[in-house]
Amino acid sequence: MAEFAFKSNRQAKPVEMFPGVVRRTLSSGDRLTLCEITLNEGAVVPIHSHEHEQAGYVARGRLLFEVGGQRVELSAGDGYVVPGNTPHGVTALEPSVAIDIFSPPRVEYLD
Repeated sequence: MAEFAFKSNRQAKPVEMFPGVVRRTLSSGDRLTLCEITLNEGAVVPIHSHEHEQAGYVARGRLLFEVGGQRVELSAGDGYVVPGNTPHGVTALEPSVAIDIFSPPRVEYLD
């Protein structure tokens, strides 16, 4: 069972996933992982898929999502869900921050 824990953003190790795309894993439990993703304007997360269901929201900026062949522009406050094994990618239309939750946990994202 996961323990109750706090982790400040400055304690979370920044990991550059792609040029201009930085992930900070803020917490993880038995059933989910919570990440902050910071994207520079023009940064791209290429089309990919994974077994994890992914839900989140755009905390700041504007992002162009491509999910299962559909393209949708989201702005600060907008949310999304990407089913597991669904091809998806993101392009930052301006400097942006997204908050992602993955289930099951992304063990490869743990510090």
